[in-house]
Amino acid sequence: MNMDNFEKFVTNHRDAFDDRTPSGKVWARIARALFGAKQISLWNSLTTWRLAAGLLLGLSIFQGFVGRISGESENDIALQQEFIDVEAFYAAQIIEKVSLIRNNELFSDDQLSQDFEKLEAMYAVLAEELKKNPSEKVKDALVLNMLVRIDLLNQQIQKLEDSKRKKAAASTT
Repeated sequence: MNMDNFEKFVTNHRDAFDDRTPSGKVWARIARALFGAKQISLWNSLTTWRLAAGLLLGLSIFQGFVGRISGESENDIALQQEFIDVEAFYAAQIIEKVSLIRNNELFSDDQLSQDFEKLEAMYAVLAEELKKNPSEKVKDALVLNMLVRIDLLNQQIQKLEDSKRKKAAASTT
């Protein structure tokens, strides 16, 4: 077939040629033939970059989650340690004041009020709550409870001292 016949054949059968598209493999072979073999580098691969980005995102989320959990537990430990120090100080004062009251000759067991006993019971409940769910509010409530108990003991000591003065004043007259 010469060139004129080939052109006539193509022109006559143009519709048969226009409805078909070559596959991607054909175009890849043509591109290799024209431009040479192109090597795909691992670093130029879109899939590699997507995988790396997903891995980095996953590690960042994991680190943030673990950091938040460990940060909370460190805060809880610090809060409980701070409370232990405060509790030791106030407990020593309470014990000292109770022993002062009990060693007083005018003291009778009836003088310790029910309020003091209720405060001790509330303190036990709050202490359990601090162990289960440490928070600044619970710690503050425990400290306030101890301060109120110290105040009640101070009032009791004051009453005993007033009674002692009245008794001393009555005996001198």
